[in-house]
Amino acid sequence: MRESVGAHPVSLAVAGAGSRGLAYARRAVAQGRAEVVAVAEPRPAQRESFAAEFGLDPGAVFASETELLAAGRLADAVVIATPDRRHADAAVAAAGLGYHILLEKPMALTERDCLRIIGAVERADVLLAVCHVLRYTPYTRALKELIASGRIGEIASIQHLEPVGWWHQAHSYVRGQWRSESESGPMLLTKSSHDLDWLMYVMGEIPVKVSSFGGLLHFTPANRPPGATDRCVTCPVEPDCAYSAKKIYLSALGDPAREYWPLSVLTEDITREGVLEALAEGPYGRCVYAGDNDVVDHQVVNLEFPSGATASFTMTAFTALDFRQTRIFGTKGTVEGDGKRLRLHDFTTDTIEVVETGTAGDASAADGHGGADDALIEAFVRAVADGDPAPLLSDARTSLVGHQVVWAAERARTTASVTDIATGSSLLEPSARPIAGH
Repeated sequence: MRESVGAHPVSLAVAGAGSRGLAYARRAVAQGRAEVVAVAEPRPAQRESFAAEFGLDPGAVFASETELLAAGRLADAVVIATPDRRHADAAVAAAGLGYHILLEKPMALTERDCLRIIGAVERADVLLAVCHVLRYTPYTRALKELIASGRIGEIASIQHLEPVGWWHQAHSYVRGQWRSESESGPMLLTKSSHDLDWLMYVMGEIPVKVSSFGGLLHFTPANRPPGATDRCVTCPVEPDCAYSAKKIYLSALGDPAREYWPLSVLTEDITREGVLEALAEGPYGRCVYAGDNDVVDHQVVNLEFPSGATASFTMTAFTALDFRQTRIFGTKGTVEGDGKRLRLHDFTTDTIEVVETGTAGDASAADGHGGADDALIEAFVRAVADGDPAPLLSDARTSLVGHQVVWAAERARTTASVTDIATGSSLLEPSARPIAGH
């Protein structure tokens, strides 16, 4: 068994220096218990910028995760924030080298690849955490404590809403890298796997049946306005379009959070001229009605749990980008939550109580998902440093179960059926099995 790091900083390699890899690296270093020692990133400008920011030696800077992993184990742990389709091979190779792994969701795009990752992690006896950030918010912690107190009794049903945001949908799922199921995966996996994982965490149960409905309603050629061109920068109807790329991205100039995300995804030239050039030439300036997107823009998922409780989940593009909103109906009371505060109605006393959970910031990735990113990276670094998985709220097999529920829901949606859910694990809480330190 490897020694724990103790007082020494945990060393991190980062595979993928995009917005998520960079965010985790910055947060880990800012917290004072970790240092970044290597990076892999195929885009030269982003690679050089990352290396300069963290003062990396030239020999620790690589053009791909394959090159990074071929160099042997350079750090205590690796953050894998590559495109989704490359997660599995990178995680398997990293585990084989003895890296502890922080893996951006989804874990992988197929059940077979998830099982490959689990096998590699368990053979190597290393720690793996998938970035289910919703588990780590102060809001979720307060909600779990309230439910555990028994004040609302037994949960009968849950309503849960993910308000994606009209411009976020256009950015990531119409124009962006998650727009195509064949290139990434269904939106329920690439976006809303957070939510199905969270519902199981809150319920403390794995669902047994699922139905689902939804599709691509709006972002299709059939809804293209008359006279619209293929690019927003040349489109005569752009001023009246809610999904105008010019409106979305030029309005981000001068806002540090929005310049970090989503603007830095488009261009490194954060000026009006740089943004307009990116919109004229890159994918983020395309008309939302003339793209090659095929992922859903709205979906509902209905779940039945072994206890008889039910949950309904709605994901929709047609909102402002905001925190998730949840209503939990118990036998002794109800809880309504908006991501920051909880409103408890206690049936026994017929009183209302509002709980401020201490959640700061907003719901976007630019602002750290309401404190969740900080809490996740703090837990991961502490777990690696101490050689103990206790700070983590999910492990590899727990993540697999959430993904299996996603795939069952997609089968239900595409076959118009109620589908039984077969999962490969009965564990919702992380395993108590000790994880080797380093």
